[in-house]
Amino acid sequence: MALTNAQYDSIMHEYEERRSLHRQELEERLQSVYDNVDGYKELDDQTASASVEFGKRLLSGERLDRSLLKKQLAELARQKSVLLSEAGYSSDYLDMGYTCQDCKDTGYIGNEKCHCFKQKIIETLYDKSNLRALTRSNNFRKMSDEYYQGEDLKRFIGARKAAEDFINNFDHDYQNLFIYGTVGTGKSFLSICVADELLKKGHSVIYFSSIGLFEMIAESTFDYKAKDELRALYEDIYNCELLIIDDLGSERITNLVTSELFSLLNERDNRKKSTIITTNFSLEGLQQTYSDRIFSRITSNFRVLKLSGPDIRNKKKIAKKESEEF
Repeated sequence: MALTNAQYDSIMHEYEERRSLHRQELEERLQSVYDNVDGYKELDDQTASASVEFGKRLLSGERLDRSLLKKQLAELARQKSVLLSEAGYSSDYLDMGYTCQDCKDTGYIGNEKCHCFKQKIIETLYDKSNLRALTRSNNFRKMSDEYYQGEDLKRFIGARKAAEDFINNFDHDYQNLFIYGTVGTGKSFLSICVADELLKKGHSVIYFSSIGLFEMIAESTFDYKAKDELRALYEDIYNCELLIIDDLGSERITNLVTSELFSLLNERDNRKKSTIITTNFSLEGLQQTYSDRIFSRITSNFRVLKLSGPDIRNKKKIAKKESEEF
């Protein structure tokens, strides 16, 4: 599934806006220095004039030692650094800021798409659930154990530790997580927390509800005009660094679904690409609903985590309603 020209242009326009914003921020910081650090602007002016004058002399035919200009500029830079430090500014205060340090907000490293650009493509093509928005309210900073007690609390602590290990070892250890339990116990929340941390590290993440994933596959499968799009879809869901399938079992379970799920699990395992699955099914329910080979694949290749306890979403709704009544 490829980007349309309009989608590509929209992404590139966003990069352009990023660069413009960071240039404006730098200009504002520079003006602040000019206003508050005596002598800094004069040194800046000398830096510009020295380069211009050297260039003019070269154009006029003079034979000059470029190392002299280099030494002069280095000395001016040293003096500016001293002034900044003495005025209480950090050494990188006047460095250009970038949202992505790797590609400097261009979207490309050389001729290759940067990881941030690839994630933008993923979000544009597949992220109907708006993963970026979800991570603003589902992240480790907002995670709490206040709704768990006893055995439920032990399971929550263990699941959180497993999620943290998954993140910390992601770059060098192939691993998968299967998170199951009753409704509202924090399974989706935990999976999005993991996505949030890996996105921040520059990894590609595709997040699908189980319904959304298999509906998209089915639509492309039965549309004879969409064969190229189907191949591209498979490549994306097979190759992304992390695939999250949320709420497995909520989809209409058909022979196509079970066949596609097994193929997906098998292919990602062959390519050593990590997957997280959440479900309300018990392990027994999973085995009864899907094929034995899917059950075997999951229990063999996934770290299985169970979350239990009250319906946290329901408790939050009740608490919010009670607070509004007072």
